[in-house]
Amino acid sequence: GRLIRGLGAGWHEPEFDAFGFPFDHRVSRLEEALQIITPLLRERTVDFRGEYHRAEDCEIRPRGPREDGVPVLVAAFAPRMMRLTARYAAQWTTDWLGPISKVEADIATVREACEAEGRDPETLVITGGATVAYPDLGKLPGWMSTPDSFLTGDAEGLATQLVAYRDAGVGHVLTNLYP
Repeated sequence: GRLIRGLGAGWHEPEFDAFGFPFDHRVSRLEEALQIITPLLRERTVDFRGEYHRAEDCEIRPRGPREDGVPVLVAAFAPRMMRLTARYAAQWTTDWLGPISKVEADIATVREACEAEGRDPETLVITGGATVAYPDLGKLPGWMSTPDSFLTGDAEGLATQLVAYRDAGVGHVLTNLYP
């Protein structure tokens, strides 16, 4: 009962090339995949024919330990992806959380998408990652070049920063520790 199925449209073309996957129409392909994966995980059956994918008369057996199925988490930023998140996902990840002002703006956007889809925004679990880094213990990588790209401080200071995420509506935080 601990599995969460994370999905996204992808963005890094070399990863698609490495597996021989087409890079075009990524969001349309994901939308069809969500129309297959979501009912399979929730109701255990699906019958779908689309432009990119097909899953005819499929069923998952055994059902698994969760009565309501495996929750789907979608990574999204752009408006269409936010709408797909609101329509299909149990959870949304904003990837790396960053400054609280950015987090609050991103959360407002996904909540607006929920409302546009007729969904109560409170039913969407919000997740994101936070890097905890200590520059005094070693040189930081280039992607961590600005102070707002990571959290730092003593235990009390870190707790204060994490509480700000919780208060903004973040339900789960994944951490990346450096070094």
